[in-house]
Amino acid sequence: MINQKIKEAIQNYSEELTALRRKLHSEPELSWEEENTTAFVCGYLEELGIPYRRTVPTGVIATIQGGKPGKTVALRGDMDALSVEELNKDLPYASKEEGKMHACGHDAHTAMLLIAAKALVKQKEDLPGNVRLLFQPAEEVAEGAKALVEQGAVEGVDNVFGIHIWSQMPTGKVSCPAGPSFASADFFKVTFKGRGGHGAMPHDCIDAAIVASSFVMNIQTIVSRTIDAQKPAVVTVGKMVVGTRFNVIAENAVIEGTVRCFDPNSRDQIEKQIQQYAEHVAAMYGATANVDYTRGTQAVINDEYSANLVQSVVKEAFGENALYFEKPTMGGEDFSKYLEKVPGSFALVGSGNPDKDTEWAHHHGKFNIDEDALTTGAELYAQYAWYYLNQ
Repeated sequence: MINQKIKEAIQNYSEELTALRRKLHSEPELSWEEENTTAFVCGYLEELGIPYRRTVPTGVIATIQGGKPGKTVALRGDMDALSVEELNKDLPYASKEEGKMHACGHDAHTAMLLIAAKALVKQKEDLPGNVRLLFQPAEEVAEGAKALVEQGAVEGVDNVFGIHIWSQMPTGKVSCPAGPSFASADFFKVTFKGRGGHGAMPHDCIDAAIVASSFVMNIQTIVSRTIDAQKPAVVTVGKMVVGTRFNVIAENAVIEGTVRCFDPNSRDQIEKQIQQYAEHVAAMYGATANVDYTRGTQAVINDEYSANLVQSVVKEAFGENALYFEKPTMGGEDFSKYLEKVPGSFALVGSGNPDKDTEWAHHHGKFNIDEDALTTGAELYAQYAWYYLNQ
């Protein structure tokens, strides 16, 4: 079922693929600011003769129309960068934008999808169906997939497939097990209000720093004592702003954090308990609490049929040894928004190579990828589409 012409084409485009990725890496744009990236993608698609439309405010939806009737499969690649300072200053393609960096591999995703499109469009007369190309903005703020869905990204689509470069896996390996892949990702903000005063007179005050500290320590028991130990969950406080001056009792404290899990019941329980803990801790000290809990992405759950199809593609295209089974991650991915509408799966493509120093964690300033992984990802995109449409 593997298309040898696609395989050969992508190998022939490998130098262009690397150049595309390096260009995108050096010119990062943050979520909802991907104007130049969007324009570049549009220009590239025009050269290939692939019809497209820009989404609002950024992003692109394109379609390769096959020469034969059939289903429609969507391929998604995200485009946005992060507010991270690049620490790989010696790279010739290091970020040109201070404080902005492709520290998660979205530059690679966009480049791989462009080259996959270039290989697929040459085979379009033999395609039994259509390939929808989704160049998505704003994944890092968990808003882009929702915006594209609302603008018709999956209308008429029968299956959707996405890829993420993964530095924690060896280069050349691909993982796509059925079932949970990425966790749901929620955000909370708790504001405590006490009564400020002089640091030498705490008895006249209600110290918001004490209230906030007690809350942070206590909410860790939500997971350890109220969630089934066989159902993974994480509650993390990432930001805490308390007080204004060293000798002033803090009147206000603001805490921000995230919740990750796979089980919907655990998600409900954690949200409920954060509210209860905040109210009870505040009451214990005579303060007040306000909780703002925002549900972000759903868990990414790979459809069994689609995941098995990916595994078949991997074995045929790259060999049995390329197949890898990475454990689910508590990271979040808004690819789940597509899966709410259409069955599909999300694969991880390994790019970790200690000899090339590409095993740094995603979102780190030293993050980089082994560019040998690019052809694997590009071919996986294209071969999956071909394989699915020929089922």
